[in-house]
Amino acid sequence: MPLKLAMKTILGVYDGHDAGAALIHDDEIHAVNEERLSREKYHRGFPEKSIREVIRLSGLEGNEIDKIAVAGIYRNKKRLLKLKNGLKEIVGDVEIITVNHHDAHAAGAYFTSGWEKSLVLTIDAAGDGISSAIYLGESGGLKKIVESSYLDSLGDFYASVTEMLGFVPMRHEGKVMALGAYYTGEEYHDFADCIEVDGLGFDNHLEVTGSESVKELSEKTDFPLNRKEECSNVLRDGKKDHELWDEATKIAASAQKHLEDMLDQLCENIKEDDEIKEEFKEDICYSGGVAQNVKANKFVRDNFQNCYIFPNMGDGGLALGAALYMNSKLNDDKNHWNWKESLKSVYLGPRFNTEQVETVLSEEEDLRWEKIEDVADLASNMLTEEKLMGLFQGRMEYGPRALGNRSILADPSNVELKKDLNQKLGREPFQPFSPTILEEYKDEYLVAPSSNKFMTMSFDIAERAKEDLAAAVHVDGTCRPQILKKEDNKTFYTIIKRFEEKTGIGAVLNTSYNLHGDPIVCTPEEAVDSMKKIGLDALFCEDYLIRD
Repeated sequence: MPLKLAMKTILGVYDGHDAGAALIHDDEIHAVNEERLSREKYHRGFPEKSIREVIRLSGLEGNEIDKIAVAGIYRNKKRLLKLKNGLKEIVGDVEIITVNHHDAHAAGAYFTSGWEKSLVLTIDAAGDGISSAIYLGESGGLKKIVESSYLDSLGDFYASVTEMLGFVPMRHEGKVMALGAYYTGEEYHDFADCIEVDGLGFDNHLEVTGSESVKELSEKTDFPLNRKEECSNVLRDGKKDHELWDEATKIAASAQKHLEDMLDQLCENIKEDDEIKEEFKEDICYSGGVAQNVKANKFVRDNFQNCYIFPNMGDGGLALGAALYMNSKLNDDKNHWNWKESLKSVYLGPRFNTEQVETVLSEEEDLRWEKIEDVADLASNMLTEEKLMGLFQGRMEYGPRALGNRSILADPSNVELKKDLNQKLGREPFQPFSPTILEEYKDEYLVAPSSNKFMTMSFDIAERAKEDLAAAVHVDGTCRPQILKKEDNKTFYTIIKRFEEKTGIGAVLNTSYNLHGDPIVCTPEEAVDSMKKIGLDALFCEDYLIRD
């Protein structure tokens, strides 16, 4: 009989940017973000579909839910009524308790880390008036020791740079991170007079955020704000000889460097703070939107003995964080707070059986498809033949990364395939792809690797990776790998292992199964439709091989 980590059945809900739902029951977690079901990227609003889906996945009825934990405290009247009435329609009269935005971020990271004692760091643009916080996690409890207001926001600084360069803030920060690596100069913009570390928090010297911050930063860098749309087009087209390319890459590199320097300084200040006991300075849990910056995460990792980054670190993970936070408050038995085993994987979403897949395929007249016995052998053969293929299997991943259940795969050594795939997906040419590396190859391909099963950190590459992973490393000699063990995803592991036996390469290029700007596919219908739109050579959908 499983240990009942959740003595109460708790539904976690978040109705803001990247809304979603999570349900914890006994030792089980079910979670999904609304965008995957509504097909609206970073869906904002009441997550009706995901609430109904997690209840369905649990096998429970709505009236079997004991408590509802809602992430985020502040809502206007219209939004609050929609939340209240929507929940009542689905689950009836169940008590609703709100959880502070950063408490939910912290809970998601701490309660799934497996550590009894650790430091917990949260940094984002803002939530419930706060932009960063530090907690002490101990024996199932979280104690906040410091916070920064929404005005002193490291996340807003980076989002403002994103907007200044013509990208969408709160959505395209990863593009700024990637772009900065193309800067070849030696001089950087000094953003220290804009925002810097202040003790265990941050101090925004500009004293403005949002559009006002964008204006201030453009004046500081002499960037022509009236040309930001032109700038984004120059970057999207990869026009490296254009004046705006040079300006944009310098600004991106400077912002990234400043972010990294501030995180490094913050971690140093934490370690030197006499009021924080030494026993909390070995392990750190990290979450919040800024934790999506995998390059900056290296500076957090390097300052501590162990670093765990919550796999759905942005606002998309708040629903689960709220549920885990509430569970810790309702549960008197402190032995029931550790959810690490329940989050051994992030395959927490919907799955589809063979019959459902066949029903979809039977309606496709222009595709060839067949049921197959050995997915790994056929898939690995196609990879050696320079094919681009989709892999759709099992439960959908929870969080921003595709980890072998909703993935597009390719030979990681073939740079021409990378160029072709970037074009097919509609991505900017400066955006890198990532590899999935077999656990036994991590020391062959990475410098000083640590556990990275959820693709939350980047690493410098070793010499061998320059050839084997040429299509899955960035221009600065780093990559964001998924380090895969067989027990994490047997089918995916076996595909890569067979590919390794045929080529000597212990990795594949792995990117999320979606066109640029779309959510990752959820259903077999979406997988087939995206296969045709992208122009993949093949799709392995559960036990079926599908080709044009």
